[in-house]
Amino acid sequence: MAKSPKTETSFTSWPAPDFSLASSAGSQVSLDDLKGQWTVLFLYPTDNTPTCTQEACDFSIALPEFRKLGVRLLGLSKDSLKDHEKFITKYGLQMPLLSDPETTAIAAFGSWVEKSLYGRAYMGTDRSTFIIDDKGLVRKEWRKVRIKNHVTDVLSAVKDFLTN
Repeated sequence: MAKSPKTETSFTSWPAPDFSLASSAGSQVSLDDLKGQWTVLFLYPTDNTPTCTQEACDFSIALPEFRKLGVRLLGLSKDSLKDHEKFITKYGLQMPLLSDPETTAIAAFGSWVEKSLYGRAYMGTDRSTFIIDDKGLVRKEWRKVRIKNHVTDVLSAVKDFLTN
C-alpha cells in the first residue's frame, strides 16, 4: 500500500457517527455530549510511539488556544484507559483520551483501514482529525495526517469556521 505524499484534507458536512466511549477523564463521552460545542477529535494509532506522542503533545500544547475559542479537544485510539493514563502522565497531556478497544468508533469514522508494513497487510488506525460542529456534523476532516504543522492547520481551520 503506497503512502500519500501529503495529508489528505477536505471540507465536508456529514453527521458524525454515534458513539459512546470511556474517557481518561473518568466518564463516558458520546456524540450527544459533543453537541452544543465545537470539537476537534484526533484519531491516532497507539500511545507511546514517536509520531503519536508528538501529535498528542502538539495538541496538548495548543489546548489553551482551542479552549479560548470554546472548542473541546479529544484524542481517540484503541488503547485501554490504563495505557492512556500512563501516556497522559508520562507526557503531561492535558486533554482527555477516549478508549475504543473494539475499534467501533474508529471504524465508524472510516479510520480503521488496511495498512502494510514490510509487505505484511494488517488492520490499523489511519491517523485522522475531524472538526465536529455544535450540531454534531463533521465540517472538516484530515486523513493520512502528517504531523508537521498539523495542529496549526487544524487551529486555523477552527478559527475560520468560528469567524465566518
